Amino acid sequence: MPDKRAAVVVNPTKHGDTGELRGQIRAAMSAAGWADPMWLETTAQEAGQALARQAVEAGAVLVLASGGDGTITACAEGLVGTGVPLAVVAAGTGNLLARNLSLPLDLDGALAVALAGTDRELDVGTANGTPFVVMAGLGIDAKMLDGASEPLKKRLGWAAYGVSLLRHLRDRPMRVSLVADGGPSQRLRASGVIIGNVGFLQGGMPLLPDALPDDGKLDAVVLTAGGWASWLAVAGHVLTRRHGPGRVTRVTFCDLRLSTDREQPWQLDGEVMGRTRELTIGLHPGKLLLRVPAGPA
Repeated sequence: MPDKRAAVVVNPTKHGDTGELRGQIRAAMSAAGWADPMWLETTAQEAGQALARQAVEAGAVLVLASGGDGTITACAEGLVGTGVPLAVVAAGTGNLLARNLSLPLDLDGALAVALAGTDRELDVGTANGTPFVVMAGLGIDAKMLDGASEPLKKRLGWAAYGVSLLRHLRDRPMRVSLVADGGPSQRLRASGVIIGNVGFLQGGMPLLPDALPDDGKLDAVVLTAGGWASWLAVAGHVLTRRHGPGRVTRVTFCDLRLSTDREQPWQLDGEVMGRTRELTIGLHPGKLLLRVPAGPA
């Protein structure tokens, strides 16, 4: 009897037919000599943290997470520090962790990596005590995510975020104070502050080009604009990876404290968390094992 057993944590809202998905995963695991996997589905009340911990307690040696970035992050939170690796079976709109690490987005490729890949130690960030593995943000990006409804995302894909973003390009910037690693306070005007463990958005846009998920650091970018013309200037600086006085400010740190002059929506790995005037960002280096393709990183 096979002694290797995995667990599959699935967000059923991201799949049209979970029965077909389950059959494909079971077949791939059986062919690779694995036991029949545990099958755990997320709910509105349980995003995946407790399910991932349940899988570890039940003896799973690998957890496959199938859903969007929110599901992946929830499972990662449950696996941090356990030594049990996470494999990504992408099924969302953003899939930023998979895209940044060149993980396959198709099911067959994702299963091949899950069952025959190698493990990479990733850093895990925290924002107000909640872990993230991709990006956290306050301001414009959280507004964009909040305005992209599920029906719109199903119809337009990740272009739905662009449609949502257009509604906020003329929003008044906030005033923000940043303290990185206990240093002096930086006071800036900002439309949004984005903190990344990885650096690239959809389409390969290099928002945080120096960010690496295993370098023991986090990176942040402060974007400042107030209309179409200034946002075009910001986009130009981002695409050419330049700093722009008053437009694009980048910070590298292990610990960051951020406060604003008024409440703003904030997000973690694509999930809007509510509104706040303060974010405390921390880092836990190398605390998550992620299954990646075998060979050079």
